[in-house]
Amino acid sequence: MRILIAGGGTGGHVFPGIAVAEELQRIRPDVEVVFVGGRRGIEATAVPEAGFPIRFLVTAGFPRRQWWRWPWAVLVNIAGCIQAVFIILTERPGAVLGTGGYVSGPLSLAARITGRPLLIQEQNSIPGLTNRWLARIADEVHLSFLEARSHFTRRDHLKVTGNPVRAHLLVGDREQAVREFGLVPGKPTVFIFGGSLGAKRINDAALDALRRLKGRLDLQCILQTGRDDHARVLQAVSHEGLPATVRPFVRDMHLAYAAADLVVCRAGAMTLAEIAVCGLPAILVPYPYAAHDHQVVNAANLVDRGAAVTIPDAELDGDRLARELAHLLVDRSALSRMSANARLFARPDAANRLARSLVRWAEGKGPLGEEAAAGGGR
Repeated sequence: MRILIAGGGTGGHVFPGIAVAEELQRIRPDVEVVFVGGRRGIEATAVPEAGFPIRFLVTAGFPRRQWWRWPWAVLVNIAGCIQAVFIILTERPGAVLGTGGYVSGPLSLAARITGRPLLIQEQNSIPGLTNRWLARIADEVHLSFLEARSHFTRRDHLKVTGNPVRAHLLVGDREQAVREFGLVPGKPTVFIFGGSLGAKRINDAALDALRRLKGRLDLQCILQTGRDDHARVLQAVSHEGLPATVRPFVRDMHLAYAAADLVVCRAGAMTLAEIAVCGLPAILVPYPYAAHDHQVVNAANLVDRGAAVTIPDAELDGDRLARELAHLLVDRSALSRMSANARLFARPDAANRLARSLVRWAEGKGPLGEEAAAGGGR
């Protein structure tokens, strides 16, 4: 049995697919998983690093403010669709999973043309345009947020499954994490990151907050800056003696999560799924330019449940961040309550449910009735 997983561009589209692929290998060692992605997206490196083969498609987005580039994008995507049909015919998958991003469009369409079962996984509370369109032709659509249901015209195949999270995130060892990041055992630790590419605004606020708290609050930080801002932030931390371990990119996220008592981050759907399943309290700074402000809606799911607080991006500065950090780190009972509330939001079985559904479709048995979203949700 072979399963194709298509998705790419960002970690939010790629890592759910990897989580499902790893779960497929665990529950059905005979299943072969092949990814389909783009050469320029994070999938080009992340998928091989996870141990899975990947085939590449040519795709192009449709820039909203550069309409004159659309004819070229149409031609590129037509070529991508032809490639996708060829991949389907040569790989002969039992089922196809699309996790979003431009590359999932051509392969999902090819799956429908060739009669292969098609499942879609949507990470955000407000679905992307690609998945909203593909949902009309899919056999199943797996949602992470109940709120996403209202954005689909067809709802009989919607299932609230949650965001698949890689199992290794749950096995981080705190002692190993302390050694890895050069931390002081027992000292309150904050993990601050703005996504895989970093966020200069969060970096600036973090530096200023650490300056304000230096000598007033006993804490230490792991600060993921992104590659472009790493040298500047590292120089400031070293020169001023700020209590932070600075990394351009944290590959061992399970260790960073294991070390942290609190996280400061954006509100991407996959990030929220990861911190929830790890039971981590959070200060969320939703990305202000996310499509349809979906990160604000994502964040509300944790804030409303008492698992996080939020700082609007426009209000983020060192003073505001320092006050929030001081308030939460001093009140350990509040952190414990937030941790418990985060775990209540988590869906640690999401990858397993998606994997079992893929296997069932690949075997020609159709949907799993107990996974239906009707009457369910968070």
